Amino acid sequence: MTTRWLTAEEQRAWRAYIAATHLLEDAIDRQLQQEAGMPHLYYSILANLSEVPDRRLRMTDLAEKSKITRSRLTYAVTRLEKDGLVRREGCPSDKRGSTAVLTDEGMDVLERTAPGHVETVRAAIFDHLTPEQVGQLEEISAGIARALETPDDVPWRRRSTPPCS
Repeated sequence: MTTRWLTAEEQRAWRAYIAATHLLEDAIDRQLQQEAGMPHLYYSILANLSEVPDRRLRMTDLAEKSKITRSRLTYAVTRLEKDGLVRREGCPSDKRGSTAVLTDEGMDVLERTAPGHVETVRAAIFDHLTPEQVGQLEEISAGIARALETPDDVPWRRRSTPPCS
């Protein structure tokens, strides 16, 4: 099999993408650590829970929504539980399953932190793009995500699990 090396243009685009994503993640993490004492991953878990009915989601579904392994999610949720921001509940219909629930305190932290988070994202990305570029960014990012989410062997996608009832 022959290696398909990147062209000079592809190499520049790749390195620019890597630099941008690392710098963006660092800026977001610094802001969230300063304002809420948590990394971006933890904030994302709270945000994902805030967007679903009753602010509760089965752990396997939350792992898929967060694009992280179930073991990494378990570690993060354990920390968020210790801080009183999330609680775990058993799943009556599946004794092996559990549900993560965003607490009122977690919602308060999210609501207090969201304005600074949005401002950081806006200042880092959208203030530097034209409306046309915003559409292009969405199109490019969605295309990459679709290509990477296709395999069934991604670590956060496992067998379908019924909702807890």
